[in-house]
Amino acid sequence: MNSTDLYRDVTDFAHGTPGWVHSFADAGTEGGILLLMALAILGWWRSRRHDPRAVALAILVPVGTVVAYVLSEIVKGMVEEERPCRAVAHAAASIATCPAEGDWSFPSNHSVIAASLAVGIAIAWRAAIWLAVPVALLTGFSRVFVGVHYPHDVAVGLAFGAVLAALTILLLRRPMTALVLRLRSGPLRPLVEAQRGSHAAV
Repeated sequence: MNSTDLYRDVTDFAHGTPGWVHSFADAGTEGGILLLMALAILGWWRSRRHDPRAVALAILVPVGTVVAYVLSEIVKGMVEEERPCRAVAHAAASIATCPAEGDWSFPSNHSVIAASLAVGIAIAWRAAIWLAVPVALLTGFSRVFVGVHYPHDVAVGLAFGAVLAALTILLLRRPMTALVLRLRSGPLRPLVEAQRGSHAAV
Protein backbone atom coordinates (compact mmCIF):
# COMPACT_ATOMS: atom_id res chain seq x y z
CA MET A 1 0.00 0.00 0.00
CA ASN A 2 1.42 3.37 -0.98
CA SER A 3 1.13 6.64 0.94
CA THR A 4 -1.78 7.91 -1.18
CA ASP A 5 -3.83 4.75 -0.59
CA LEU A 6 -3.09 4.93 3.13
CA TYR A 7 -4.11 8.58 3.14
CA ARG A 8 -7.46 7.65 1.59
CA ASP A 9 -7.97 4.86 4.13
CA VAL A 10 -7.23 7.12 7.10
CA THR A 11 -9.40 10.01 5.87
CA ASP A 12 -12.25 7.63 5.01
CA PHE A 13 -12.02 6.22 8.54
CA ALA A 14 -11.88 9.75 9.97
CA HIS A 15 -15.12 10.72 8.25
CA GLY A 16 -16.83 7.71 9.82
CA THR A 17 -16.06 8.92 13.34
CA PRO A 18 -18.35 11.21 15.40
CA GLY A 19 -18.17 14.98 15.04
CA TRP A 20 -16.61 15.44 18.45
CA VAL A 21 -13.67 13.28 17.31
CA HIS A 22 -13.21 15.59 14.32
CA SER A 23 -13.15 18.63 16.59
CA PHE A 24 -10.80 16.95 19.04
CA ALA A 25 -8.39 15.88 16.28
CA ASP A 26 -8.39 19.32 14.66
CA ALA A 27 -7.76 21.12 17.97
CA GLY A 28 -5.39 18.40 19.13
CA THR A 29 -2.92 19.17 16.37
CA GLU A 30 -2.09 22.51 17.95
CA GLY A 31 -2.88 21.30 21.45
CA GLY A 32 -0.29 18.55 21.26
CA ILE A 33 2.45 21.00 20.37
CA LEU A 34 1.34 23.41 23.11
CA LEU A 35 1.44 20.55 25.62
CA LEU A 36 4.96 19.63 24.53
CA MET A 37 6.04 23.26 24.80
CA ALA A 38 4.61 23.44 28.32
CA LEU A 39 6.44 20.24 29.20
CA ALA A 40 9.70 21.69 27.86
CA ILE A 41 9.24 24.82 29.98
CA LEU A 42 8.51 22.71 33.04
CA GLY A 43 11.62 20.67 32.28
CA TRP A 44 13.74 23.83 32.19
CA TRP A 45 12.19 25.10 35.44
CA ARG A 46 12.91 21.88 37.33
CA SER A 47 16.41 21.58 35.83
CA ARG A 48 17.46 24.71 37.71
CA ARG A 49 17.70 22.59 40.85
CA HIS A 50 20.26 20.32 39.21
CA ASP A 51 23.78 20.55 37.81
CA PRO A 52 24.72 22.85 34.90
CA ARG A 53 24.62 20.01 32.38
CA ALA A 54 20.95 19.33 33.21
CA VAL A 55 20.13 23.01 32.73
CA ALA A 56 22.03 23.08 29.43
CA LEU A 57 20.10 20.10 28.09
CA ALA A 58 16.79 21.71 29.06
CA ILE A 59 17.74 24.99 27.36
CA LEU A 60 18.73 23.11 24.21
CA VAL A 61 15.25 21.61 23.78
CA PRO A 62 13.82 24.74 22.10
CA VAL A 63 17.12 25.36 20.30
CA GLY A 64 16.97 21.94 18.65
CA THR A 65 13.33 22.54 17.77
CA VAL A 66 14.09 25.85 16.04
CA VAL A 67 16.95 24.29 14.07
CA ALA A 68 14.72 21.41 12.93
CA TYR A 69 11.87 23.74 11.97
CA VAL A 70 14.06 26.11 9.94
CA LEU A 71 15.64 23.24 8.02
CA SER A 72 12.25 21.62 7.40
CA GLU A 73 11.02 24.90 5.90
CA ILE A 74 14.01 24.85 3.54
CA VAL A 75 13.19 21.30 2.49
CA LYS A 76 9.53 22.24 1.94
CA GLY A 77 10.56 25.01 -0.41
CA MET A 78 12.81 22.68 -2.35
CA VAL A 79 10.37 19.78 -2.71
CA GLU A 80 7.13 21.77 -3.24
CA GLU A 81 4.79 18.82 -2.73
CA GLU A 82 1.10 19.73 -3.11
CA ARG A 83 -1.21 19.05 -0.19
CA PRO A 84 -3.18 15.79 -0.47
CA CYS A 85 -6.42 17.64 0.32
CA ARG A 86 -6.06 19.16 -3.17
CA ALA A 87 -4.03 16.53 -5.00
CA VAL A 88 -5.66 13.19 -4.13
CA ALA A 89 -8.66 12.29 -6.28
CA HIS A 90 -11.66 10.51 -4.77
CA ALA A 91 -10.50 11.15 -1.19
CA ALA A 92 -12.83 12.23 1.57
CA ALA A 93 -12.87 15.98 2.15
CA SER A 94 -10.36 17.07 4.78
CA ILE A 95 -11.69 17.72 8.27
CA ALA A 96 -9.35 20.66 8.69
CA THR A 97 -9.31 23.56 6.26
CA CYS A 98 -6.91 22.76 3.44
CA PRO A 99 -3.94 25.17 3.63
CA ALA A 100 -3.53 27.75 0.91
CA GLU A 101 -1.66 26.95 -2.29
CA GLY A 102 2.06 27.36 -1.81
CA ASP A 103 1.86 26.00 1.74
CA TRP A 104 3.64 22.79 0.80
CA SER A 105 3.06 19.39 2.33
CA PHE A 106 6.47 17.67 2.67
CA PRO A 107 7.60 17.33 5.38
CA SER A 108 4.94 17.99 8.01
CA ASN A 109 6.19 20.91 10.11
CA HIS A 110 3.86 19.96 12.95
CA SER A 111 5.47 16.53 13.02
CA VAL A 112 8.97 18.03 12.88
CA ILE A 113 8.23 20.34 15.80
CA ALA A 114 6.47 17.67 17.84
CA ALA A 115 9.26 15.12 17.36
CA SER A 116 12.07 17.58 18.06
CA LEU A 117 10.38 18.73 21.26
CA ALA A 118 9.68 15.15 22.36
CA VAL A 119 13.23 13.94 21.72
CA GLY A 120 14.70 16.99 23.42
CA ILE A 121 12.46 16.47 26.43
CA ALA A 122 13.35 12.77 26.53
CA ILE A 123 17.07 13.63 26.58
CA ALA A 124 16.76 16.42 29.15
CA TRP A 125 14.11 14.83 31.37
CA ARG A 126 13.88 11.08 30.88
CA ALA A 127 10.98 10.62 33.28
CA ALA A 128 8.78 12.67 30.92
CA ILE A 129 9.36 10.39 27.92
CA TRP A 130 6.16 8.42 28.65
CA LEU A 131 4.13 11.56 27.95
CA ALA A 132 6.24 13.41 25.37
CA VAL A 133 6.68 10.61 22.82
CA PRO A 134 3.00 9.49 22.63
CA VAL A 135 1.87 13.11 22.33
CA ALA A 136 4.32 13.68 19.46
CA LEU A 137 3.15 10.55 17.63
CA LEU A 138 -0.52 11.45 18.07
CA THR A 139 0.16 14.99 16.90
CA GLY A 140 1.76 13.63 13.74
CA PHE A 141 -1.05 11.15 13.11
CA SER A 142 -3.64 13.88 13.55
CA ARG A 143 -2.24 15.66 10.49
CA VAL A 144 -3.20 12.69 8.32
CA PHE A 145 -6.48 12.15 10.19
CA VAL A 146 -7.67 15.70 9.49
CA GLY A 147 -6.60 15.33 5.85
CA VAL A 148 -3.82 17.88 5.38
CA HIS A 149 -0.79 15.59 5.07
CA TYR A 150 0.22 12.30 3.49
CA PRO A 151 1.48 9.59 5.88
CA HIS A 152 4.99 9.92 4.41
CA ASP A 153 4.97 13.65 5.22
CA VAL A 154 4.39 12.79 8.85
CA ALA A 155 6.80 9.84 9.00
CA VAL A 156 9.65 11.84 7.49
CA GLY A 157 8.76 14.86 9.61
CA LEU A 158 8.92 12.82 12.81
CA ALA A 159 12.26 11.27 11.85
CA PHE A 160 13.66 14.61 10.64
CA GLY A 161 12.73 16.40 13.85
CA ALA A 162 13.97 13.62 16.10
CA VAL A 163 17.37 13.30 14.41
CA LEU A 164 18.04 17.02 14.15
CA ALA A 165 17.04 17.66 17.75
CA ALA A 166 19.33 14.89 18.98
CA LEU A 167 22.24 16.09 16.83
CA THR A 168 21.80 19.71 17.93
CA ILE A 169 21.81 18.74 21.59
CA LEU A 170 24.79 16.44 21.09
CA LEU A 171 26.83 19.14 19.35
CA LEU A 172 25.93 22.02 21.67
CA ARG A 173 25.67 20.39 25.11
CA ARG A 174 29.27 21.15 26.15
CA PRO A 175 29.39 24.83 25.11
CA MET A 176 25.91 25.34 26.59
CA THR A 177 27.01 23.75 29.87
CA ALA A 178 29.98 26.14 29.98
CA LEU A 179 27.62 29.06 29.33
CA VAL A 180 25.31 27.96 32.14
CA LEU A 181 28.27 27.85 34.51
CA ARG A 182 29.13 31.45 33.61
CA LEU A 183 25.53 32.58 33.95
CA ARG A 184 25.32 31.12 37.43
CA SER A 185 27.77 33.75 38.62
CA GLY A 186 26.01 36.70 36.96
CA PRO A 187 22.72 38.62 37.08
CA LEU A 188 20.91 35.95 35.04
CA ARG A 189 21.53 33.33 37.70
CA PRO A 190 17.82 32.86 38.54
CA LEU A 191 17.27 31.60 34.97
CA VAL A 192 19.79 28.77 35.38
CA GLU A 193 19.81 28.03 39.09
CA ALA A 194 16.99 27.84 41.62
CA GLN A 195 17.30 29.83 44.81
CA ARG A 196 18.24 27.82 47.85
CA GLY A 197 15.22 26.68 49.76
CA SER A 198 12.95 27.06 46.72
CA HIS A 199 10.35 24.34 46.31
CA ALA A 200 8.79 25.72 43.16
CA ALA A 201 10.48 23.26 40.82
CA VAL A 202 9.14 19.79 40.20
